[in-house]
Amino acid sequence: MLSVDQLEDLMIDLAFAEDIGDGDHTTLCCIPEDAMGKSHLLIKEDGILAGVEVAKRIFARFDPTMQVEVLINDGARVKVGDIAMVVTGRVQSLLQTERLMLNVMQRMSGIATTTNKYVERLKGTKTRVLDTRKTTPGLRMIEKQAVKIGGGVNHRIGLFDMILLKDNHVDFAGGITNAINRCHKYLEENGLSLKMEIEVRNFDELKQVLDCGGVDRIMLDNFTVADTKKAVDIIAGRYETESSGGITFDTIRDYAEQGVDYVSVGALTHSVKGLDMSFKAC
Repeated sequence: MLSVDQLEDLMIDLAFAEDIGDGDHTTLCCIPEDAMGKSHLLIKEDGILAGVEVAKRIFARFDPTMQVEVLINDGARVKVGDIAMVVTGRVQSLLQTERLMLNVMQRMSGIATTTNKYVERLKGTKTRVLDTRKTTPGLRMIEKQAVKIGGGVNHRIGLFDMILLKDNHVDFAGGITNAINRCHKYLEENGLSLKMEIEVRNFDELKQVLDCGGVDRIMLDNFTVADTKKAVDIIAGRYETESSGGITFDTIRDYAEQGVDYVSVGALTHSVKGLDMSFKAC
């Protein structure tokens, strides 16, 4: 399996191939190869900055001679007019890396900013905000990083690092008990130690899970706020709890106040607006 760094490098290489193709002919035709210059990253919208470390990898992978002076680090709160970094190098390199760097940093900063708003909304409760697998194909690693930078928690990276029995798994397996028992058998036979979570859709399924046991977390899917409180009281701290399904910024605190450990929010990554910024010559 590829490491996080290897996946990031692969993403960067594919993005350059997509953008540059057989050459940035606009830059190559009007900028001398030996021309040197400097550009700065200008923040044009208040928010949480994310993607600085990935940007450094982008510059280094394209042209190792580029010099990056970081003025504001990942996770910092930024405002309009701030300069986050200054990059010095060949003008051709500055121009060819500009769009990829901005695309990554704007998206990551947008995710971090949105996540931070949810985190602030839950202040004073014990509930943590989780992301989901509703990410942009090929960009999952950087989007998950952005959630963490914004103060959220990664639920799981992919299908490989946690067992999550959802409704379709349960239905195809022939029921909750079958699904849980088969998972334990599989983990034992393959020498794997993975946390197990199961989704329940109603109180009957919750009772079946509690009768069977053997899980680490129970996901309460599309429960009302009142039913969430009732379910948390029934579980009574025996397992971690997670609320999921149709929860919005306006309703998330209502669920948190019922005592759940986590609330998962697909909107952190699937419909976020990028944070506005530009990369200008200076």
